[in-house]
Amino acid sequence: MGWFKRKDDAPAREPAGESPDETPPRRRVFARLRERLSKTRRSLSDGLARVLTGKKIDAGVLDQIEELLITSDIGVETATALIGRISAAGAATAEELQSVLREELLVILTRNTRPAGAPGGPPHVILVVGVNGVGKTTTIGKLAARFAADGKKVVIAAADTFRAAAVEQLTIWAERAGAEIVRHANGADPASVAFDAVDTALARGADVVIVDTAGRLHTKINLMEEIKKVKRSIAKKLPGAPHDILLVLDATTGQNAISQVRLFHEALELNGIALTKLDGTAKGGIVIAICQAFDIPLRYIGIGESIEDLQDFDPQQFVDALFAS
Repeated sequence: MGWFKRKDDAPAREPAGESPDETPPRRRVFARLRERLSKTRRSLSDGLARVLTGKKIDAGVLDQIEELLITSDIGVETATALIGRISAAGAATAEELQSVLREELLVILTRNTRPAGAPGGPPHVILVVGVNGVGKTTTIGKLAARFAADGKKVVIAAADTFRAAAVEQLTIWAERAGAEIVRHANGADPASVAFDAVDTALARGADVVIVDTAGRLHTKINLMEEIKKVKRSIAKKLPGAPHDILLVLDATTGQNAISQVRLFHEALELNGIALTKLDGTAKGGIVIAICQAFDIPLRYIGIGESIEDLQDFDPQQFVDALFAS
């Protein structure tokens, strides 16, 4: 996760007058991000404009900005800290205030950014976790398609054996991506599915294994114990694996996402987060809240239904998109 270089990651210069199809990949990515973050941008950037227009930067204005940040799901603690830094910087104009805010947001978002390490394996095993309804299955399918497009041989483990619909969805995604899927009967032992998927990947010379997991059992304790068993099963077949444990979160759940990170991290020691459905919320500040609260890299953001709408998280592009005119 994050260890492979996308073929379209190389920067490119844009000659004047080029057609949309010739637009450099990074510029297309930013344009898409800007468009899909429009709800959050209107909430935050437009809200700032309303508060600041024609007003002197004083305690009352800062209180309004703090309230705006909180309603964007940045969180009370983070919003208060940001206002403290803006105040300490002595911003006297709207332009200075927005400049300080952008800089401080970027500091928070880049704090957990780490360079991609070398892949584990082969195969490189990614264990994907999260509650039901967050877009876990779709995220796995998009990841598989991205890996396959970069020439990687992918195996998907349908280890959520409690939901037949999840297995069927994964099967469709596997077919689209040209990936192999390992599936057992409904109600089968998820750890056995994961073990067999790694075994299959070793036998086939696959590069990547992506393991789906259940999102809801009778209790949180049962869920975590089940996933821990899957994790142990993977390590039994391939010591050192899983190499990545990726938590998928739904941005529209707001501050509930914080408690989900805490729950899964305490049980599994996450090393990556994917935040989906950012295009469906005006409260994209949850990105900032998560980066502030946890020392876990935000690897991916989901901003739509298509494969290209699962994007590598780029802090600078995210901040630029939030404040774009």
